[in-house]
Amino acid sequence: MNNGIMSPPANTRPPKLENVGIEQHLDAQIPPSLTFRDDTGKPVKLGDYFGRKPMILNLVYYNCTMLCGEALAGLASAMRLIKFDVGKEFDVITVSFDPRETPEMAAAKKKDYVDRYGRPGATQGWHFLTGPPESINALTKAVGFQYQYDEKTNQFAHATAIMVLTPQGHISRYFYGVEFPPKDLRMGLVEASQNKIGNAVDAVLLYCYHYDPQTGKYGAIVTNILRLAAGATILLIGGLLLILWRLDRSAARKTETKTRYA
Repeated sequence: MNNGIMSPPANTRPPKLENVGIEQHLDAQIPPSLTFRDDTGKPVKLGDYFGRKPMILNLVYYNCTMLCGEALAGLASAMRLIKFDVGKEFDVITVSFDPRETPEMAAAKKKDYVDRYGRPGATQGWHFLTGPPESINALTKAVGFQYQYDEKTNQFAHATAIMVLTPQGHISRYFYGVEFPPKDLRMGLVEASQNKIGNAVDAVLLYCYHYDPQTGKYGAIVTNILRLAAGATILLIGGLLLILWRLDRSAARKTETKTRYA
């Protein structure tokens, strides 16, 4: 309280942002029967993309003049910095949450960001979709994506995040913002794939780092790092002792041979 005036709670949102945010629904199933149209205008179901590889899902609208473009650019940049290829190790599904937008708009946006990504095969692996209100509402509710339309500005107020999905369409990870650390993105994809992609280094990193749902980032697990360091130290000492033992045996044999023929 300040001068007799009570301050609003810290978590109170401004009127235009009351219904804006992201509520995590980890492990929730994305409804596979939801129908959309791809950038060619072809009717598709989300389930058409399930079953093969992990996926990144992001919700934008193509006429957005602010955050959506930055989020797409940030995603393309992060994907360029990991060795996994879109269309090979994982797919990306970008969905407009504005039902007024068209496949032609999706096609233009796809060309722009596939060109920015710049790797072969991305056209087949990065899908830009539009859809009817009922499909959009069901999808946004499934992932906990909350947004609000402002009639005065003809814009949507919304948060930004990407969701990493398992091949079966379950939500595995949320990453927030418009820039996504490549290390976190790679580990999220490896986890979502149940280690079907990645290598031994990824397995070590996942042992040493843990996903924090509150921050949407991976943090170090100190105890596991110490265990790994201790194990490596033991192996190093063991290897050194083995080398010394072999050298000692070799020296003893040489001495014995010299004595025998002296």
